Parts: sequence; structure tokens; C-alpha cells
Amino acid sequence: MFPNSMLGRLPFTPNHQQRNNFFALSPTFYSQQQFVDAQFNFQNVDLSRAVSLQQLTYGSVSPIQTSASPMFRGRKRLSDEKNLPLDGKRQRFHSPHQEPTVVNQIVPLSGERRYSMPPLFHTPYVPEIVRYVPPFREIPFLEPREITLPEAKDKLSQQILELLETCQQQVSDLKKKELCRAQLQQEIQLLFPQSRLFLVGSSLNGFGTRSSDGDLCLVVKEEPVNQKTEARHILMLVHKHFCTRLSGYIERPQLIRAKVPIVKFRDKVSCVEFDLNVNNIVGIRNTFLLRTYAYLENRVRPLVLVIKKWANHHEINDASRGTLSSYSLVLMVLHYLQTLPEPILPSLQKIYPESFSPAIQLHLVHQAPCNIPPYLSKNESSLGDLLLGFLKYYATEFDWSSQMISVREAKAIPRPDGIEWRNKYICVEEPFDGTNTARAVHEKQKFDMIKDQFLKSFHRLKNKRDLNTILPLRTAILKR
Repeated sequence: MFPNSMLGRLPFTPNHQQRNNFFALSPTFYSQQQFVDAQFNFQNVDLSRAVSLQQLTYGSVSPIQTSASPMFRGRKRLSDEKNLPLDGKRQRFHSPHQEPTVVNQIVPLSGERRYSMPPLFHTPYVPEIVRYVPPFREIPFLEPREITLPEAKDKLSQQILELLETCQQQVSDLKKKELCRAQLQQEIQLLFPQSRLFLVGSSLNGFGTRSSDGDLCLVVKEEPVNQKTEARHILMLVHKHFCTRLSGYIERPQLIRAKVPIVKFRDKVSCVEFDLNVNNIVGIRNTFLLRTYAYLENRVRPLVLVIKKWANHHEINDASRGTLSSYSLVLMVLHYLQTLPEPILPSLQKIYPESFSPAIQLHLVHQAPCNIPPYLSKNESSLGDLLLGFLKYYATEFDWSSQMISVREAKAIPRPDGIEWRNKYICVEEPFDGTNTARAVHEKQKFDMIKDQFLKSFHRLKNKRDLNTILPLRTAILKR
């Protein structure tokens, strides 16, 4: 029914399986003095070689130019751009003419540093001696390709596929986020020269929509980072850098002091909202685990997308307001598909433990799932039946008071006795570090609202088998 749809590519293609030298290089050490250096780097560079804010480039064009600057209108460029010289255009991916931007030239040589000013931030915390992340090659850009869509034999299934067709993240959306990531990595490396910036979350895991925000993980060292002290300190420096040097193409940067602190900001060029964290390594690992599940079976992505849209419409998809995060919702869908009498998904971590080990080095996480074949399930349920079954499972069958959702085990398991799980209304196990991804649901009122919505939506959909009864399609499509 949708022969030309772009559902995305299989997790990883063979030409991305080359090894690189991430940890083969001799590591340098991240000393106390080097950490202090990061505080001075953007103030103490050689100003005769530095680029002024008005000249700062994004790709190869200044973001603060107006009429002369090529801007996106939908998926097309202004016709004036055709007359611009090559180096005046925003560079395309894989362009043979790409050159390092001029901002890289302002990094001072080690012998040129002269500190005459006090530190930018006076804090009693000084990090212990830790190791830098050694330089390594870029993770290949993962561009989707066509795969077969499930057949829609009924109205409800067809509505779900139409929603996917309209709202799924496009290749152009992903490229905008990737371009911003690459440029920000160059800027942040002025503060932390051997750091790396990863695009993670829904933008890359196969479950993104056109309106999905971008999630970024800044990796500054191999070891874990104390999120209350060290991560906040690093993000203070990044936030300061964004506010001073990058105000031309970054707006509204905010430092959010949460359990995992982040810097929130908006990229003026792509108009994408981003959240940036420090060393949340598990987020990189679970991005590629979920990406493998997304393309393991062709009913997974349409089902996840419609459930995320449904939850968002009913205001139960916002961890900052005490409801479910999108990550928890995805794990809940995967768990349901694993626990059917005839499962549609297996536990990848059980079948391929060597491919999804928490010990795999970061430069290999995108390669690990590349040889995993599609899962052939005997379950022939339609998308409509699966959506109805998902609502019924969590409305009437799952025991919230004593069970924990576990994608790692592919079943509901008893709640642990640890303090993290005590007195929690919803328990969803993170597949790698075993934490509770639904810990934001800490009020009984919000928990009751979530359960009530599952039950109401189940009965409405069961009676009419029309997606509009639980998710007005016109509204969902407009939000995309």
C-alpha cells in the first residue's frame, strides 16, 4: 500500500564495519591543570588570530547574515544560492570541498598560553586526575533506506501506517542535527580538545519524528563522571562558551541542574531544540540497542510512533511533569512485543550478549549490531490488533504493584528490593545499567492518570476500531 515509503535502513550496513583507532592510540592524561586550562581557553587565546563573533562561521557561512545568507525553506534552498561561490554555501555532507572551519585556528599552542586572569568559576571542587578520551574516527552517518512496510488489511492499521508516513523523521531532519553536532564538537574542543560529541536518543534510534528534539552526549573521558560536581562544572564552561562566542547561532542556552544536568539550547540555523549532557555513556549504548530493535521487525516502528503520539496527546509523555519519558514508552512497547504468546521480538541482549555488552568500547557500539538478521516471528497480528493489545496489557494485565518491565529479560520480573525501586509507581528497567527509567512518575495522582488513560483508550478503541477515537489524526499530523 505504501511502496515508496522511507521507513529507514537496517541498523548498520557492511561498509561501516571497519575498525578504527579509538583506543589504539596512546592516551594522554587529563590533569588538574588541563581542566583549569579549559576554563581559560576561550578567554586567553591569541586574539590576533581569533575570529570575532560577527565572523564566526557555521559551516562556511555566518549565521548572523540576513538577506545574503542562504536559508532553508522547507526542503529547498533559495535560488540566489546558485550564484554563490562554493565556499559561501552551507556545506553538504560528503562534499569533497569541505575544509576545517577557521574556528579551529584559534586554539592556542601549549607554549603560547599566558594566564594573567583568575579562573572564570571559583569552586572548591577540583577533579581528580583522569584520562582524556583519545582521538578516534567519526561514527559513520547512518542514512535510512527503504524497507518493506507491513500490510494494512484494516482501517486502523492503515491509519497507523499513514501516521508513520507523515510524521517519521526524514533524512533531511537528521542531516540538520548532524551538521549542528559536528560544528558544536569543533567549538567545544576549544575547551576540551580531545572530547567527542555524540548524537543520541530518538534522532538516531529509529523512533524519531519530524518534531523530535536533538539529544547530545559530550564525552570528555573514559571513566564515569560525577554528575553533581564534575558534569555540572563542565557544563558551566560549555554554557558560558555558548553565551559568549556562539550567541550568533545558538539561542536560549539554559543550564538545567537535574539529576543528570543538561544544557538546553536552540540552534538558529536548523531551528532544532537540543539537550546536551556530559558522559551519560549509557545513552549512547541504548541508542544503538533501540535502533536494532527498531529495524528488527517491520511492525515495531509504526507501533512505537503511534503510541508516542497517543501518549503526548493525552499529556502522559513528559518526565519533567511527572509522567512517562519517551524512552520509557519505547521500552514498554518492546516489552509488550516480547511477552506475547507468540513473541514478535526477542531479547537481543540474551541472544547476542557479545554484541550488546556494557563493556564494548564506544567506538564499536555502532558496529556491534551490524550482522544481526531480521527477526522472523510467527505472530501475524496486524498493527491495529497490536495497538489494541498494548493498551489492554497495561490497562488490565500488567501488575504495576509487584512487577518490573524488563526488555533485557524479555519478560515481567519481580521488583528488586533496592531503595530505587521502593515506593515507585512504575518500574521500567534500563537495559544496561539497571536503573528505573520511569522514576519521574513519583506522584500517585500522575500514576492514576496514566493508568486511567490506558483503560479509557482501550475501551474506546475496542468499540470503534478508529484511531481518531483516541488520537485525532489531524492534530497529530499538524504537530508531526
